[in-house]
Amino acid sequence: MQRREFLIKTSGVFGTVLAMGPQVFAHEVNKQLNITPLKKSDKEWRKLVSGRQFDILFEEGTEPPGSSPLDKIYNEGTYICAACYLPLFESETKYDSGTGWPSFYQPIADRVGTKLDLKLIWPRTEYHCVRCGGHQGHVFEDGPEPTGLRYCNNGLALNFIPADQPLPELRG
Repeated sequence: MQRREFLIKTSGVFGTVLAMGPQVFAHEVNKQLNITPLKKSDKEWRKLVSGRQFDILFEEGTEPPGSSPLDKIYNEGTYICAACYLPLFESETKYDSGTGWPSFYQPIADRVGTKLDLKLIWPRTEYHCVRCGGHQGHVFEDGPEPTGLRYCNNGLALNFIPADQPLPELRG
């Protein structure tokens, strides 16, 4: 495990939250990763992910609450995008929100992008992997400190990599 200082910046509809301090991470996440957006066709993504994952990641679907085993995993490790393998969340930021979906109070800096979602009439903030555009879930303002945010994630949109295993290479 690596100990490092961190600066979290979360921007979006809710404004910007900054926090700084020591944190122990399960994996040393390379800040120099190539996070240039990928340009793959739906056909190419369908070959790499399951049908249900495709629905969630690229058609902005939602899995039923309580259906993901990732909701109950609290081991040390890193949560990566199920499509392109970009590390999105560290286990240290995961918490039990009681919603039935894996929840985090912050993503790894600069790894998710947000957009306004009006599909259910009231406005919500949706977030996606910045590399492949895969839909992860929605962010709400009812999370714990230090951010007060809840990144409510579809479990099928993530893979969990335990701290004792290396992170996979990014999918090209």
